[in-house]
Amino acid sequence: MKQMYHSNDPCVLLINYHVHVVWCPKRRRKMVVDRLKTRLEELIRETASELGCEILALEMMPDHLHLVVSATPQWAPNHIVERFKGKTGRIVRQEFPFLQRMPSWWTRSYVWSTARHVSADTIRRSIEAQRTRG
Repeated sequence: MKQMYHSNDPCVLLINYHVHVVWCPKRRRKMVVDRLKTRLEELIRETASELGCEILALEMMPDHLHLVVSATPQWAPNHIVERFKGKTGRIVRQEFPFLQRMPSWWTRSYVWSTARHVSADTIRRSIEAQRTRG
């Protein structure tokens, strides 16, 4: 996977945030399926574009999401997560009426870690392997 350096005068950087977001629907309901899954992916890609982030890997299971983004330090990690969760939660609740019965759709929790010395390909393979786990 070719990664691009970001240039922001006067610095050049390459930062890959491994966002293993425990983006779980409330009570870890298995709801990320079918049309909702397709719409979530569209919204995640749209939000990444707005933030100037590059999605390196995205894996969506019925009850949680894994996301690897390359981002500039202009965005604090918690702000990136807030933007993804806030936008997707707000829009899918407007577009899918059955979600409006829930006080909120996503849990408040998430896990955030940087890629450190692990290659982006290794992280991507690890996320893809999540499909085979129980």
